[in-house]
Amino acid sequence: MDVTVTPLPGLGTRQDFTTRSGHRIGVITYRDGRFELIVSDHEDPDKVAASVDLTTDETSALANLLGAPQLVAKLTEQQREVTGVTTWQLPLAPGSPYDGRTLGDTEMRTRTSASIVAVVRDGTVHPSPRPDFLFSGGDLVVVVGTSKGLRAAAEILEKG
Repeated sequence: MDVTVTPLPGLGTRQDFTTRSGHRIGVITYRDGRFELIVSDHEDPDKVAASVDLTTDETSALANLLGAPQLVAKLTEQQREVTGVTTWQLPLAPGSPYDGRTLGDTEMRTRTSASIVAVVRDGTVHPSPRPDFLFSGGDLVVVVGTSKGLRAAAEILEKG
């Protein structure tokens, strides 16, 4: 299945796909951790027919119901057990300073104390990427850390 990942500069990322029946269904992941489920108009795929804002708990419940990749849901659940630690999904926009460079080049943990725990590319989760993992524009980077660390991580992925 082809999943289209569209960076939304300053907001987050949109990931969507077309169903067998011709509907486009997607999720907008905002940088602040919010999610929005969208369904496009069947006649005009660029027009949103319905959207629903989802909390992290609701998103996790829906992912579990649909059998989506469980890694992020598990991380979200685990973070509840550790006060002050959060998981964010950060888009790596095409043209980012790290588009085509390795995870190790970011020096993310050293610079932010946040850890990259997975990368989602074309709907496939790459858990625990090694330092030699090569980023590509459109990747969705899953990062765990404090709010301060996650803001710094977003800044690094966007501006270097």
